[in-house]
Amino acid sequence: MNDSASKTSTGALDDPAWQRDLIVRLAEANLTEQRRARRWGIFFKLLGFGYLFFLLVMMFREGPAEEHLATQPHTALVTLEGPIMEGSPAGAETIIKGLRKAFENKHAQGVVLRINSPGGSPVQSGYIYDEIRRLRAKHPDKPLYAVIADIGASGGYYVAAAADAIYADKASIVGSIGVRMDGFGVVEAMKKLGIEHRELTAGEHKALMSPFKPVDPAEKAHMERLLGEVHAQFIEVVRKGRGERLKETPELFSGLVWTGEQAVGLGLVDGLASVDQVAREVIKAEKVVDVTPKGGVFEQLIDRLGVSISLALMRAQAGLWG
Repeated sequence: MNDSASKTSTGALDDPAWQRDLIVRLAEANLTEQRRARRWGIFFKLLGFGYLFFLLVMMFREGPAEEHLATQPHTALVTLEGPIMEGSPAGAETIIKGLRKAFENKHAQGVVLRINSPGGSPVQSGYIYDEIRRLRAKHPDKPLYAVIADIGASGGYYVAAAADAIYADKASIVGSIGVRMDGFGVVEAMKKLGIEHRELTAGEHKALMSPFKPVDPAEKAHMERLLGEVHAQFIEVVRKGRGERLKETPELFSGLVWTGEQAVGLGLVDGLASVDQVAREVIKAEKVVDVTPKGGVFEQLIDRLGVSISLALMRAQAGLWG
């Protein structure tokens, strides 16, 4: 019985027709699997493109509404967010473009400059300040109010000083009317590690304040005078912008910061209010239209994806899913 079964099995394996049939079935199964994989691949690609399209739609979903509102009485909003540096979203070129658009719209009843910045370049801040003063003189019937969000310090406050009035939240950080220059020194560490610094310069002070050499008293004094001059320019801008509203104390221009509530008492801020409150109660145009220049579509998409990923990581770390 066993010998018969063994012969039958061996015969089937040696049968050319059976072998061809097996090869055909294996090939068909492989093709079926490849088709299935391709279909799933196409599905996921379409799903990915659909998700990107959805993000783009969500990104610009308020565009038509804002265009419509811009032809009606409204408050124009320009947002200065982040460090004030050339080429950044808070750089002078971007903010000035938004301010000009706001002032030139005949339906804008007033302009709100929302500031959330720790400061940055004195030059970029000065450009924005000067342009605000120019636009206010050119359009005397259109007021501009600065509204400080979380922070309006240093260059952020420098810009705010050009406004007709400044508002903040009671917990906003305001002030830091000062100038700084950071550096470090590694002279003693180099001595301990046996490191030799080699430096070639043309000009006695070309290596000004180099971290690889001891502080030169003459160079330090020169830089302190330079910082003092920039600080004096900052103080003059604040005095010019705030006028008699300032209640000067020895600490006012020392670089200290205050809460929005404290800043009201010092005359650095005129009152406590949000953007919506200023639009509704001061400008009397409740509809707010954001005219802050945006980056290109690709830049906006990358920014939003970056924000989404950052938020997701923060939630995961804090266990805040759901």
